[in-house]
Amino acid sequence: MAVPSGQPVYLSDVLLDNNPGELWVRFRFVAPKIGSDVGRIGYDVASVDMEHLCHTLAVAYVAEYDLEPARVVISLSDRPTEFGQAAPDATQYFEAYRLEQAQCIWEGL
Repeated sequence: MAVPSGQPVYLSDVLLDNNPGELWVRFRFVAPKIGSDVGRIGYDVASVDMEHLCHTLAVAYVAEYDLEPARVVISLSDRPTEFGQAAPDATQYFEAYRLEQAQCIWEGL
């Protein structure tokens, strides 16, 4: 998927999660170049990519499937991980948004 940073990003899962007591739609991406080491893509750049993914993918997905989520979560991981399982060696970034009038409003986690 194309993102502002130009890094490679691949959709790995879309999960509908009612565990927080309300519907959260989770879009999980693999972004192998993220990380805090020199030459890697840090959170500051990746957060712009996550917002872009919310606007370009999540909004359309939610509309297509007629969903009304309380939150949309966009996550990036430098490698595939199992949802809900600890992955201490993986770099992972997360952002949460609420959708209002087809816009992603940052909620922060």
